[in-house]
Formats: sequence, C-alpha cells, structure tokens
Amino acid sequence: MSEQPRRPRKPGKPYRRPQKDPVRILAFEALRAVDERDAYANLVLPPLLRKAREKEGPEKFDARDAALATELVYGTLRRQGTYDAIIADCVDRPLREVDPPVLDVLSLGVHQLLGTRIPSHAAVSASVELARVVLGDGRAKFVNAVLRKVARDDLDGWLERVAPSYDEDPEDHLAVVHSHPRWVVSALWDSLGGGRAGIEELLAADNERPEVTLVARPGRATPEELLGEEAAVPGRWSPYAVRLSEGGEPGAVEAVREGRAGVQDEGSQLVALALANAPLDGPDRRWLDGCAGPGGKAALLGALAAERGAFLLASEKQPHRAGLVARALDGNPGPYQVIAADGTRPAWRPGSFDRVLVDVPCTGLGALRRRPEARWRRRPEDLDGFAPLQRGLLRGALEAVRVGGVVAYATCSPHLAETRAVVADVLKQHPGTELLDARPLLPGVPDLGEGPDVQLWPHLHGTDAMYLALVRRTS
Repeated sequence: MSEQPRRPRKPGKPYRRPQKDPVRILAFEALRAVDERDAYANLVLPPLLRKAREKEGPEKFDARDAALATELVYGTLRRQGTYDAIIADCVDRPLREVDPPVLDVLSLGVHQLLGTRIPSHAAVSASVELARVVLGDGRAKFVNAVLRKVARDDLDGWLERVAPSYDEDPEDHLAVVHSHPRWVVSALWDSLGGGRAGIEELLAADNERPEVTLVARPGRATPEELLGEEAAVPGRWSPYAVRLSEGGEPGAVEAVREGRAGVQDEGSQLVALALANAPLDGPDRRWLDGCAGPGGKAALLGALAAERGAFLLASEKQPHRAGLVARALDGNPGPYQVIAADGTRPAWRPGSFDRVLVDVPCTGLGALRRRPEARWRRRPEDLDGFAPLQRGLLRGALEAVRVGGVVAYATCSPHLAETRAVVADVLKQHPGTELLDARPLLPGVPDLGEGPDVQLWPHLHGTDAMYLALVRRTS
C-alpha cells in the first residue's frame, strides 16, 4: 500500500503543549469537589495538600505552594458572589449557561487578578494555561477573553460598576460588595440590631482568613506548653486558648497529635467554660453533652469535669460522629462514656444531670470564615428544617437536668430564628425555668450586649458567631 501524502501544516504558531501548574490544578480540583460533591473545602483541601507534599519531583509541594493553593481555594470561595457579578458583566450569556468547570477556572483567575498581588499578566497567563490543561484549547480562548476584560480595572472599579448604590438598595449593595447572599445580609443585620458600620465590619470579617486556635485540655496539656511552639501567642479570652499565627501547622504540635490539645475556636471554648462555671444549687457530679459530635466541646467539658471528679456522658445521634467524639475524649483523665443516642428521645432518666450542654445543629452562619461555601448552599427555608430539632433538643435538655441544675443552649449561628426565638418558645412551655445572665461567666470579654444571653461576633471578638443561653431549672 502506498503511503498517503501528509497534509501540509497550516501557517501560524506551532502547537505548544500546555504547561501543567500543580498548584492551580490542585486548587481547581478542590473547587470542583466543593461544587460537584457538596464537599467542604476544609475537608477536601488537607488530603490533597498532603498527597502533593508526598510526591517526588517537580510536582512536590513546598510550604509556599501549599499556602498559595490554600489562598486560591478559600479566597475564591469567599468572594464567589462578587466575582460572579464581575464575570457576568464580562460574558454575553447568563452565568447559569457557563459550564461550571469553566466558571471555576474564571473565578480562580479573577481572584488572582483582583484579590492577590499576582501581576495581571501572570494571573491571566497562568489561568489560560490551566484552562488548556483541564478544559481544552477552545474554552481556554474564552477564558483568555473574559480575564482580559476583567484585568482592565481593579476591584474597587469593578464594584462601582456592578454593585447597586447603597442608597438605592443597601442590602443588595452589601451582598455584592461583601460577597454574601442577600438573605444572609438581612438576617445578620437584624441580629446586630441595625447600623451600617456594624454590618459592614461583620461581613468584612467573614471574608478574613481565621486564625488557627488551639485548646490545652486541662489536666493533659497547659497553655505554657503550647506557647513553646513556633508562631504561638496567647488566646484573647479563654485561659486555655493559644493562637497560631499565619503559617502555624496544628499537626506539627506534639500535644495535638497526642490528643492532649485540639483545634477549637475560642468561642466554642467560652461556651463550654460558661456552662462549667455556672452557679449550681446542689451536687455537681453528672454532666451531659447532648449533641457531642464531633467532640471539641465534649473533650474540654470532659477535662473540666475530671478536675472536679464529675462524670461526663457524651451523646451523639450519628454513630460515625459518636466515633469522632470517642476519639476526642480518648485519654480523658476522668470518668466518661460516649453513646450514640437521640437527644430528643433520651436514653437517660429525667433529672439525671447537674449540667447539660446542647450545641444544636444549625445553618452554620456563624462560621462562614471557616466554611465560606456554606453561605451559597444555605437557603432561608433551611431554617424551617432545623427549627423542630433545635426546640426538641432544648426541651430534652431541660428534662434531662435536675431541679437546680443548668442547661446551656448553644449554636454556631447568630440568626434570631435559631437563637432567641428557640429559647423563648421553649421556655414558654417550661414555666419552671429561669434565664441566667451568661455575661459574668465570660470574664474580660467586651461588647456582650444587654444579656442575659450572649452573642459572640467575628468582628468584635475574633471568634465564630457563637450564641449562648444559660437556663436554670427551678421546679
């Protein structure tokens, strides 16, 4: 068979194989997992980074690579609403008609252009190369065209163009400028009680990278031990808290690896401490954590209970989460037990406990710094789904505590429908109860409002937006 003649090459640039950038490819993979599997970045990213560190050759990550990948993922997720508005202004179709993988590459590129110090030409070039690798040459041209439009202005200029004016529509203005859904802006504003300065500060704080905070579990580790670590500074409010400055790695801390210390937001620590120090009438021997998963508060409560010779029962409905609680409590110096049980259908007799904590499931609007993607997943109707469970758990806690004992109702949401509305509704049905003033039990913490309950805030306290109400059973 005779050879077929080769087709002459068309004149122009020779084909160039796309250059693989391991950092940006990893960031893209993390965003796709968040989008496709409803995964959380704080769960997806660590194993990806660990695998990248274990590789050999040019694809092996060093500390700078890991820091850049982390910034690209979290920065893109935090600013997703703002970036969507900017991208929508640069494309000739509704954003919902842009393929999600293309939108992820565009968002990564926009973040590099408008949210980092990466030079514009490098941000565009790197994003187009990423698009060639993960999307193909055709869609890479589309990415190139859009990002070149974005690069013509800075973030402030774009916000002036795509955000409505504050005077015309304050909630929509704040939603676009600070990258929160409008309904979340409205809910947070209601919880703060009005005023532009406060809501702007809160929304901005939600978009800041939170510090890593450790807890030294009493009887097992001391803050002084943790402060011996590199980049460690004392906590602001909790006597057991130690903060790691940027770059601090909890897994490198021996006490964390051994379970004697853990990663725990200072607001979460304050909730456990307030319950442990609340005044009681009568004995103080049996404590209950009625919603113990994944175990951070249970581990601190267990350590505090051990110092007083008290017993802790840690209950969690989901068996796999109960396993996490057992792991967190492993090695606790005092008596404890972990069970898988439903706090709304108690596995214990009424009036069995002196202190009870219920940190109820919620929308998580108080932890948007740590889980930025949650703001885009939650819907107002989710509140209706949580409401019966939250009320049921608080009712169960009030039945579990003895007369003279104290219940702590806590939630990582400042939404009034998940905080004061729940407490008010349940206490109407339980006349033999009284609200305690929780503020004196958080000594040194400022800006705690009029009480008797407490709402912590990222912009005021540097913590997650934890809510706490303390209830004593009087009859």
